[in-house]
Amino acid sequence: MIYQSNKGEYQRMTCKGHAGYADYGKDIVCASISCLVINTINSLDELVHEKMEITTEEEQGYIDCRFESLSDQGKLLMDSLILGLQNIVSDYGKKYLELKFKEV
Repeated sequence: MIYQSNKGEYQRMTCKGHAGYADYGKDIVCASISCLVINTINSLDELVHEKMEITTEEEQGYIDCRFESLSDQGKLLMDSLILGLQNIVSDYGKKYLELKFKEV
């Protein structure tokens, strides 16, 4: 879930669950989603130095990332994440990834 203000500013993103495309350790959809999300969070932190609050529960496949206020570079990284996730939905379908947006 991508949470945005009524002005389209990114506030938070959450991921929960596993894709279920294949058995654990062989699920390329789950691995792709995880890679995109974790790389985006790492890039927001290490390259752009965004202030974030991150909560994870690895067994449940849960990541919650709350942003203070993203810079233009941070917004670009989030746009890139969404593009990658939309491509996964396009290639594999909503059965394995449901990308939702919510205004807060």
